[in-house]
Amino acid sequence: MHLAQFNIGRMTYDLDDPRAADFVRGVDILNRIAEQAEGFVWKYETETGGVVQDNVDDDPRVLINLTVWDSIEALTHFVFKTLHKHFLMRKAEWFTPLDRAHFVMWWIPEGHCPNLTEAQGKLEQLRTKGASDAAFDWAWVKTGKVAAQ
Repeated sequence: MHLAQFNIGRMTYDLDDPRAADFVRGVDILNRIAEQAEGFVWKYETETGGVVQDNVDDDPRVLINLTVWDSIEALTHFVFKTLHKHFLMRKAEWFTPLDRAHFVMWWIPEGHCPNLTEAQGKLEQLRTKGASDAAFDWAWVKTGKVAAQ
């Protein structure tokens, strides 16, 4: 089994706003680091490249990220031990806080590439039913309740 992750964020500013410039400049570098990271398997892409704007929540400022990793450990390392951690530290500069869950992980069969419908469904499942082995977040991982895959 592999681990899929989906997260959304609502930009505070339009992508062409100078206040978003550091984010826009850095996201392509961050994506290259992810793609070269141990345990990285796949990422959802569109013709726009690294900053993916897709019609999520009918909001043009919502950006998405959908990736697949070979393990929770690989994703954890990328998120908290690479350049990505600096993006997390600056998140409040670029993104508006959301009032509901915006990040979800779930297990998928090796070789499967989830689509946006599946990812949005998993996020909605987490939002409405709470964390489980079918759709979980970092807090669920920290409890040790995630079934080994």
